[in-house]
Order: sequence, then C-alpha cells, then structure tokens
Amino acid sequence: MDRSKYRLQVWYDGKVQGVGFRYKAVDISKGYDVSGFVRNLEDGRVHMAAVGDKLEVRAFVRKVSEVMADFIKKTQEREDFTEQKYKGFQIEL
Repeated sequence: MDRSKYRLQVWYDGKVQGVGFRYKAVDISKGYDVSGFVRNLEDGRVHMAAVGDKLEVRAFVRKVSEVMADFIKKTQEREDFTEQKYKGFQIEL
C-alpha cells in the first residue's frame, strides 16, 4: 500500500524574517488539515513544507501567501510525495 502523501515546499523571498511570518503560518495552519514546518533560512528566506491532501495543502499555502503578501517578493515551489511524517505544523529551528 502506498503511504506517500502530497508535499508542497515553498521558499519565500522578500522581507519575510522579523515580521512574524512563521508564527502567522502556524496560526493559519490551525484552519487546515496539514502537517509540516516553517523555518527561517540563513540567507533571509523562509522555507515552508506542508503535507496532506493536495487541495488542502494548496489552499493553506494560498492563504499564507495572501496574508503575508506585503512581505513576499517572490516564491519558489516544489511539489512531491513523501512518506515522512510530521507531527502537526510547527516552527522548526
């Protein structure tokens, strides 16, 4: 049986650190059936990975992008499938 789940990874560039981006993403995740993480990168970007049903994950990522639009200059996405299990959606250090 295939246990792979849809995963969407997004790298956000712009003024995305120091503006509450990670905390807002975690707060938004509470309204969606997703798991994964969000973390700051040393180069100033934010990396987010969300796992779950494709439509749910896409809706969650769209909402994060809408809410944080003033801070995002550009995004890069990569979708795949993973067997990795995440416990909820949380900030990863």
